[in-house]
Amino acid sequence: MPSWRGRKRSTASVICNIEVNVEIVYAQAQCSIAKSLQIQPGATIADALRLAAVDQDFLGVDLTNSPLGIFGKVAGRDQVLKDGDRIEIYRPLTEEPKLARRKRASRKASKPVRA
Repeated sequence: MPSWRGRKRSTASVICNIEVNVEIVYAQAQCSIAKSLQIQPGATIADALRLAAVDQDFLGVDLTNSPLGIFGKVAGRDQVLKDGDRIEIYRPLTEEPKLARRKRASRKASKPVRA
């Protein structure tokens, strides 16, 4: 007679060959590009970028050298993707943030104060 404290078998079924849904996003100053892709389980960011490279909307985007992230966290091209991940392609900065803040502050300081 089996013990009632014994290990039970898992009731979860094994699901194979389900595609993973991911999104690739690139934001420009005037507009943004967002594409949904379906990839195989175990695919990496590099695999998703290869699929995006053939899309006409990503023609001007440097997919090989741009920094990447998933939901705002920097990620490597060899990172395995999970269902629902959003790959973000980051643009290079047009100006250093500290320098931009200093310029804004000096413009505010040079404006006359209205009474």
